[in-house]
Amino acid sequence: MIKRLIPIALLGVALINNTGCKSGDSFKKTNGIEYKIVKDKPGKNAVTGDIIQFNIIAKADTTELANTWKQGQPGGMRLEEIKKPGDLMAVFPYLSAGDSAVVRISCDTLMKNIPKGQTQLPPWLKAGKFITINLSVISIKSKDEYEKEMKEKQEKMMKEMEEKAATQMPVDDKILQDYFAKNNIKPTKTASGLYYTIQKEGSGEVAKPGQMVTMNYIGKTLEGKQFDANVDASFKPLKGRDPFTFPLGAHQVIKGWDEGVALLKKGSKATFYIPSPLAYGPQAQGPDLPANSILVFNVEVVDIKAGGSNTPPAPGPGQ
Repeated sequence: MIKRLIPIALLGVALINNTGCKSGDSFKKTNGIEYKIVKDKPGKNAVTGDIIQFNIIAKADTTELANTWKQGQPGGMRLEEIKKPGDLMAVFPYLSAGDSAVVRISCDTLMKNIPKGQTQLPPWLKAGKFITINLSVISIKSKDEYEKEMKEKQEKMMKEMEEKAATQMPVDDKILQDYFAKNNIKPTKTASGLYYTIQKEGSGEVAKPGQMVTMNYIGKTLEGKQFDANVDASFKPLKGRDPFTFPLGAHQVIKGWDEGVALLKKGSKATFYIPSPLAYGPQAQGPDLPANSILVFNVEVVDIKAGGSNTPPAPGPGQ
């Protein structure tokens, strides 16, 4: 996260030396950086392995290099063992949640660490100047605390998604029933709310979870706008793409696909009518697929083989 926020890598380089550095007595030095604690609240200081969330403003004179407040997203990192002088992480063991500090970094030293032959330097990197970092620690959590919090957030998010799906499903079902009546389509409905028709019955047994299934498909919205395909040569983004192979039941495709393909045999041709809770739900997938889009897939099962392949599947529905 730090490397993304600050254009010049501040980690793992020698950041401070005596050249051009006239720091006041209020600044302390540690592992090649200068820091001053502005706010020191009681609490447990960070230790190696902790997950730290923080806000940061980094400036070189009047040039702002990073500002997480403006970005609307705090920085985050896992505190690793300090191995090299100049590592910005060296200041975190002196800080606890709620603390803030100022860190100063010498541009002279940064310039000395630029690889030879690199002449294109940012305009703010000037001899005798400093990068000033205002750092505010939001939270410090142990690995166990962090994982517990993430699990609770995930469970809460899943519950909210299920509640939204339960509300949206009858809306989508009414839209689909009206569509079927208008177009004289008589599909089969599953318990989950998936509709499907089979145009060609394949042979053998239906696909089973764990098997590798190879498919050809064309995906459209209920309004007929094509958004995905691997067999239609006129669909330029995917022209010439190979058939799509994926492990059935491994949640690598949308729910409607995992369920629908499990109803088909090798050689089958079918159409899936997938309500949005079994597709992408309230998450829009670009301008072609707004939130709560009902999807229609014309599919063909090309092959069904035993599972166990370690080859990652090619991009397909739900990826």
